[in-house]
Amino acid sequence: MGMEEEKELEELVKKIKTKALREEAKKRGIKTACVKKIDIAKQLPREVLEELSTEK
Repeated sequence: MGMEEEKELEELVKKIKTKALREEAKKRGIKTACVKKIDIAKQLPREVLEELSTEK
């Protein structure tokens, strides 16, 4: 992952509520305990992150 992609991902993650991010991760069997938001986000598909970032 390049620096540009990393920055974009960080910006997306800032818009997503932690609870919503963790719920999506759990649906996919991704570990969420003791993991930073950004690390969870890296394991989720991009379209899921974009969808979560637009939810209010």
